[in-house]
Parts: sequence; structure tokens; C-alpha cells
Amino acid sequence: MALDGIYLRLLKNELESILVGSRVEKIHQPTKNEFVFHFRSRTGAYKLLLSASGSTPRVNITEHPPENPANPPMLCMLFRKHLSGAILKGIEQSGLERALLFRFDAVNEIGNRVLRTLAVEIMAAYSNIILIDEENRIIDSIKRVDSLKSSVREILPGREYISPPPQDKLSLLEISADEAAEAVFKNLPGTALSSAILKTIGGLSPLVCRELAFLATGSDPNLSELNENTKATLAFFLDQLKLRIEKNMAEPYIYYDNHDSPVDFCFMPISQYGNMAKGVKLNSLSQVLDEFYYEKDRILRINSRASDLIKLINKLSERTARKLEAQREELKQSEDREIKKIYAELINANLYRLKKGESFYVLENFYDEGKEIKIPAKPELTPAENARLYYKEFRKAQTAEKILREQIEKGFEEINYFETVLDALSRAPSDSEIDDIRRELAEGGYIKERRSRKDLDKKRAALPFIELKSPDGFKVLVGRNNTQNDRLSFRKAAKDDIWFHAQKVPGSHVILVTEGKEPTKEAMEFAAACAAAFSKARNATTVPVDYTEVKNLKKPPGAKPGYVIYHVYSTMMIKPLSDKEIEAAKAGEGKDF
Repeated sequence: MALDGIYLRLLKNELESILVGSRVEKIHQPTKNEFVFHFRSRTGAYKLLLSASGSTPRVNITEHPPENPANPPMLCMLFRKHLSGAILKGIEQSGLERALLFRFDAVNEIGNRVLRTLAVEIMAAYSNIILIDEENRIIDSIKRVDSLKSSVREILPGREYISPPPQDKLSLLEISADEAAEAVFKNLPGTALSSAILKTIGGLSPLVCRELAFLATGSDPNLSELNENTKATLAFFLDQLKLRIEKNMAEPYIYYDNHDSPVDFCFMPISQYGNMAKGVKLNSLSQVLDEFYYEKDRILRINSRASDLIKLINKLSERTARKLEAQREELKQSEDREIKKIYAELINANLYRLKKGESFYVLENFYDEGKEIKIPAKPELTPAENARLYYKEFRKAQTAEKILREQIEKGFEEINYFETVLDALSRAPSDSEIDDIRRELAEGGYIKERRSRKDLDKKRAALPFIELKSPDGFKVLVGRNNTQNDRLSFRKAAKDDIWFHAQKVPGSHVILVTEGKEPTKEAMEFAAACAAAFSKARNATTVPVDYTEVKNLKKPPGAKPGYVIYHVYSTMMIKPLSDKEIEAAKAGEGKDF
């Protein structure tokens, strides 16, 4: 991933052309490490995402803003106080350092115009978002850093803001390409060319360094294997890179693997991957970051917001699995109940010749061709009492088997249910959907529902089903979770609508709305691809999907949410829709499948 100093410089130019002169309308803080600034200008409205997350730090205009919390954090209120209504005057960057300074013309609490600066530092785990006043004093920041955490600089309210210390590397903005290539070749002979570039020249990511090495040599050899011609070739490509920076020639590319998952991005075309990844050129650097990090951020947010639920479900699932193991062992022990019944019948058949006080009886087993059998007995009991004891143990084992089989079946159902909940959580993009799942678990008695008086006073609005449109215009509805699946299949869908579900894996119920018409093959394949995409098997190459008319569905009494049975059905092998295809289908832009 190449959010390096050069990418940030080109991105700065892009943001300046769009946002400078815009007014800050709203500020939200979706998570503790993120802000979303809503800007409005004469050309339109824009949402700027600022992230100081250790794994996905960035700044870009977004089309996928995270859901806002019900109550803004205190830091968000502070940022609103200082920056609401402010005008963005400019964006600055020192050289190719990974930090941007957003300069705002703001109004303070007594109505005077003041300068406010927002420093956005993109430095992996040390990333930060810092609000600074006109005297270069820190007002506050997303991450506070005291002397115990850093001896270089403190980031605390009231302290003077000091820029991150620059890297001890050369800058392509200050030296020629020939000088840069010469400096690269002064590294130790055993150093790989890409590593030498990375150590010598600032503002370059490992991806760009590998690309420069690949362009110059076709691979990434050690410096000892290279000659003056290679140095000249490297200087040529470094000069091309310098020209790209100076002329602001960004070519935003995002690269996908064979499963259409994003693997890398850059401000220029990348050739080192060959056929291992396909590049797609997008309209802007912001769009590249937005698309690349969307899925990754979604998963991180789910893990953050639903971590307690995920931990609980995993714990309950492990506990149920241990209980099942014990029940299976107990069931195995009850399998010898028939021999106890035989013992009892053989003893009763021979009461006339058996006496009290014997510790075992040797009898002919008429169930096994008259072979002798040795039956343990309690000497303190009469033969008839020993027979009654064996009958009692037989009936007890018989009852235990019935109960155990029922409990084991319920245990398997419960584990399957937990898997469906985890699958729904893995696809929940918002707090509202996570809250829906939380309520489902509360209604099932697994957790206590967290409800404030305000929640009790207001009626909850049900989340809508996910609605897609097939390429030929058929409506397709998708349940977001188990509760929605039940509502969709048994209340919303008509009897002649077609129901789809990925075979034998957790997933959403999908309904192809026919409105009394004969569904086309194209619509059927699209709905099946939706069912595969909204399931645990969404990353598979092809997925078996069952489908049947809604009238064939049955829900057993007392079954868990989302559980249905059906006996009349067909199965289709289909490739799951990609995230891009789903988004296009939501917008009514579905393509052929």
C-alpha cells in the first residue's frame, strides 16, 4: 500500500482544488480515531474523512462515510466549537513528509476571526489529528502523547505544536535524479535495489521502490549485480517520478486479485504484479483510498463495535460444543441398555432355580442360540429383585437416550444458530444493524438488552430490507439478519415469490419478487448470486444455492430465528456477486451475469 509522501502531495493538490474556499457545515466523530468533516462550496457538498487509525490512517473525500454515534464524543464537541462554520483557506505539506496542515479561517466565541490549523499526521501507529490555535498551541488531539510515551515531542493541550521530525533521507524535490541514483548506489553492495532506494530517498513507499527497481532491472537484484548502465536507467525513472510530482500528474490506480479483492493502490501504474493483479484506473486519488479501505474499515468497525457480541457468541458456541461432547459420551454409555433388558428377562425365566446370595448367574441365553452367559448379581438381593433392578436400569437408559438425542439435536441447532449470528455480524455495516442483532440475542435470552429510558420512550423504526434490482428489472430483497430473514420469508414475501439461500452455510434469505410474472433466467441467476454473496461462502469461486417457491417453506414450532425447512427445491451453482456488483445493483446499475 502506497500512501506515502508523494501520494499525499498529489492528494493535497487534489483536495485543494476541490475544498479550498469551502465552509465546514458539520463535524462528526464516528470512532475514537476518525473525523468526518462536511464541507459545502459553490460546486457542491463533500465529506472529508480523516483517520488516525494505526492500520488505516488516511485523509480523503469519501462516498462511504461511517455511521455517526447517537451522542457525539466530547472531543467532537470541542472540534465543532472551534471549526463549525470555518472556511478552509489552504492545505500545506512540508516537502514529502506524511503530514498535512489544514488552515481554517474561523470565528472564536466572542466573534473575532482567528486562524485554526488541523494537523493530520499519517504515520501508521503514530498517526494523529491535532487541532492548533493561532499561537501554534495545541488545543487538543485524537491521541495525547506525554513524556512517558515520547521523549521527542509531547502532544498535549497547551503545548506548542512541533512538526514530526523529518526522516534522514534525500528529497527528489531538492536534488536531481542523477544525484539520487548516485546516492542509492552508495549503499552496501549486498543491499537489494528496492531496499537501497527506500533507505536513501524520502517520500517513497516500499511498493514504489520495488516498482522503480522493476522498471530499471526487470527484477530486484542486489547492488553488487548492477553496473553504470543500470544507474543511468534508474536515474531516468527517478527523473520521470520527479516530473510527475512537479507537474502534478496523478494516475490513480487500484489493484485487485483474482477474487476481486483490493490488494494495493498507487498514484501511478504498477507493472511489477504482471498477471497476479489487475489494475483499475479511477477518477481521483480520494476515490482510490475510499474504495480500497472501505471493506477493511467496515470489518474493523464491526470488530470494534460488536466485539462484546462476537466474544459472547464464541464463548456460548464453545460451551455448547463441550456440552455436546459430554452428551455424546453419555449417549454412548446408554447404548448397552438392551443387554440390561436381556439380563432381566433371563433372570425372570430362571427364577425357579436361582437363589439369593449368588454374585453372578450362569444361564443359557435363548437370544443367542442357548450359549451360556454370565450375569452379574447383587448377593444381598433376591433373583427377582436383581431382575427388577436391571429393568429399572434399562428404562432409565431408554429415557436418557431419548432426552439426550433431543438435547444433542438442540445443541447442534444452537451452534448452527450462533454461526448465523456471527455471519450476520460480519456483514453488518452500521450500528443500527448491530443493535438489531443485539435485540435478537436479548429476545433469545442470551444477553440482557441495554435499554435507556429514552429508548423505552421512542418506538424503534424497523430497518428496511436490502433492496437490489436485477439487470432485467426484477426486485430482489435480502434479509440483514435472522429476525429480518423470518420477517422477509414469512410476512413480506408472496407465496409465488422465489426464495434463495446458500446451501448448508449461514447466510441471508433472498427473495426474488415476481409480482405474478414468470422470472427470467437472468433474474434467477442474479438472485442466486445475491444469496451466495450474502452468505459465509461469499469468498468462494462458486457456491451451491438452493431455491424454491416461498409457499414451500415451513418454520418448525419453537425454531430459532432464521431457521426454515423445505423439501421441494432445486440447486444452482453460481459465482457470488462482488461488492462492486452489489453496490451497482443497489443503484439500479446491474450488469449481465
